[in-house]
Amino acid sequence: MLSHYYGLHRTLSPAGVFPQPAWSLDPSLPIHPTELLVDIEALHIDSASFTQLKQEANGSLDLLTSKIKNIILDRGKMHNPVTGSGGMFIGRVKEVGEQFADPSIRSGQMIASLVSLTLTPLSLTKIKSIDMVTGQIEIDGHAILFSSSPFAVLPKDMNQRVALAVLDVCGAPAQAARFIEPHHVVVVLGAGGKSGLLTLAEARRKVDQSGIVIAMEHSKNMCKEVEALSLAHHVCCVDATNPVAVLEAVSDLTDSELADITFNCVNVPGTELSSIVATRDEGIVYFFSMAVQFTSAALGAEGIGKDVKLMIGNGYAPGHANHTLELLRNSPSLMELFTRRYGS
Repeated sequence: MLSHYYGLHRTLSPAGVFPQPAWSLDPSLPIHPTELLVDIEALHIDSASFTQLKQEANGSLDLLTSKIKNIILDRGKMHNPVTGSGGMFIGRVKEVGEQFADPSIRSGQMIASLVSLTLTPLSLTKIKSIDMVTGQIEIDGHAILFSSSPFAVLPKDMNQRVALAVLDVCGAPAQAARFIEPHHVVVVLGAGGKSGLLTLAEARRKVDQSGIVIAMEHSKNMCKEVEALSLAHHVCCVDATNPVAVLEAVSDLTDSELADITFNCVNVPGTELSSIVATRDEGIVYFFSMAVQFTSAALGAEGIGKDVKLMIGNGYAPGHANHTLELLRNSPSLMELFTRRYGS
């Protein structure tokens, strides 16, 4: 097949489909004129995917390494068959196709992919290390970006591992900025993770004195970290898989008015109904989590007679990388936390 803007020429099985829903891709060389070749330094596995893989491996580093290696070798991409999610990478540009869409990119530049690993052709030579806490994986290998694939040149004023963690979820705060109004009551489920923290920071920036930001997080340690950052008016240590507990907590904090908009940033399944019951009628539930099931959300809202707008988070928004990097730069305490978690 001739080189295709959206990368259809890289699809192996089933033939003729887009790379993301395809079962397997062809990461072989040489690249096509419309492609970019990148030597990979690190992958950042999507949180829902990494959590599932760790559980399946029973915490064994060797078994986890084997599972990740087998997925990449079998599918030609990092596409978890259970969660359906991937992650993103950082690496150094090795070759630029003569017809690649962005003529400004140059060999030798360090970049981060802003497109999922589920549609990125990936060839693995070696897994060098896995951070069992952050989901960051050092590898030897190469990836191929299509002309349609968003990416960002890594900032020089930021630790590369921190940038990798931030850019992995940069769509979350950028999308949140579109929907949050100054008077809103905003609930963030999974507030202690990467996307949760950045969404909290965006929410706190957007609401005024009439608005309220409520952080909900299961981990007691993360609850303490969120409290120390002062990014929320209220921090609740609550299990997001328990909709009754979530409803009671939000009702108590809002005099039963509930949230205008709820952001789900949780990395485990079974939190759809919690997001719905936390939100007022005609409010918005925005699902950033890759563990969310559409059928559970739709049938859950229908089953309790809840009239809410259910939205699936889009990881892309124009300018989302710069927006989120600036958000972090303007929050020194949050930058310190990200550096402590992801920078070493």
